[in-house]
Order: sequence, then structure tokens, then C-alpha cells
Amino acid sequence: MKVFTKTLEYFLKEDEIKDITEDVRRIVKESGVKNGIVNIFSIGSTSGITTIEYDPNLLKDFNNMMEKIAPKDFDYLHHRTWGDDNGSSHLRSSIIGTNMTLPIINGEIPLGTWQQIVLINFDTRDRKRRVIIQVIGD
Repeated sequence: MKVFTKTLEYFLKEDEIKDITEDVRRIVKESGVKNGIVNIFSIGSTSGITTIEYDPNLLKDFNNMMEKIAPKDFDYLHHRTWGDDNGSSHLRSSIIGTNMTLPIINGEIPLGTWQQIVLINFDTRDRKRRVIIQVIGD
């Protein structure tokens, strides 16, 4: 069994959702793994990894939905702990999650036609994000 690991860096604006599908596909191909899994992990507690149709209006809908679930202007207890303003960012991250694992079949990630892998910056400021992509298999 082979384990292949790469770390990528992205600079994302506040609330930015970035399509990283092609980067993940490129790393899977570079790994040489034909059958196995790929894990995509974003370092940090105010980011997210998921799949979505990367449509501009759906991205706006996503951000609007997150604002209803964990509004930025709420008085979170977390703000009192650290004197910051990103309690909503941590909650959004914990809801979506910071990693996902996908199958690799015959060297490909079997995504749907309208399904893209995205990295989300939930923080209340622009952030540099590091994403570890680890491919495991034969």
C-alpha cells in the first residue's frame, strides 16, 4: 500500500468558497494510486471542506444559509474568551467539518457532474489556508 501526501496553500477572503477539485485530482494522478482513498484536510478551526455545485448563486445561497444557522452578529460566549469576533466561524466549521474522504476508483475520484470539492474560509477575516491531501491505496 502506498501513502502519498501533499500540502497546498490558498489565500482566501472572508466567506470565500474556493473550488479545489482540479488540485485534488492532479494530486491523485500524481500519486499513482489506482484504487484507494483520498483525504482532504484543512488545518484550522474556522475553515471547511465539502462538496457543492460550484454555481455563483448557490454559493451565495450557501453563505446566506450559514448566516441563518450561525449569524456573525450574535453575542457568542467565545468572543468573551478571546476578545475576538469569530464565534460563528468556529461553529460553521464544526457543522461542515474540516475534512472529507473520497474513494479513488481506477485512478479517478467519482464525483457527480455538478459536484465540486470546495475549501471554505468561515473566518471573519482573510486567511491563508493550508490543506493536506493524503492519498492511500494501491
